[in-house]
Amino acid sequence: MISPRETIEVGVPIEGGELPGFLDLPQQASGLVLFAHGSGSSRFSRRNQAVADLLTPEEHQIDQFTAELRFDIPLLVQRLVRAVDWAAVDQRTSQLPIGLFGASTGAAAALGAAAQRPQAVRAVVSRGGRPDLGGEALPEVEQPTLLIVGSLDQQVLEMNRSAARKMRVEPKLEIVPGASHLFEEAGKLEVAALLARDWFLEHF
Repeated sequence: MISPRETIEVGVPIEGGELPGFLDLPQQASGLVLFAHGSGSSRFSRRNQAVADLLTPEEHQIDQFTAELRFDIPLLVQRLVRAVDWAAVDQRTSQLPIGLFGASTGAAAALGAAAQRPQAVRAVVSRGGRPDLGGEALPEVEQPTLLIVGSLDQQVLEMNRSAARKMRVEPKLEIVPGASHLFEEAGKLEVAALLARDWFLEHF
């Protein structure tokens, strides 16, 4: 029996190996959120403890120096699709509805994966994300989508508005007052987390 706060290390099969990640599964879980981070972040970051990482440890080391893989959106989409497929058949998670949460370039990956797995993915949330990098996948996204952006993050806010205009299903844009790109101001990350939680609960 899994305790309410136990974190399990998992591996998602990919070409030539597996993606390491963390699975937090409360006993009364009502859904599963796959978290795709980006822009040089790490699954070991306090703010990024989640289900799925999209780069292997070796790729993460390379990306720290080249910054090339974090912007390889097709690669990130493919990896997240693999994570969705894994969660859909793993006995611990197969009965749970799936949501995708993307931060930074991970938002584009989340939208791309949602477009490819319309039956498996119930909802999408982007926090300080770059949905504009979703490209041709944007009009194909059918799931309810929430875009969370800080009011001080004006450039990314405009990118989110531009992406929203390209989507067939109009996303909801939530602007968090007084928050910058990383939501580092006191209480702002918690506000974003509550918005995401409520969105997933509404659509699971």
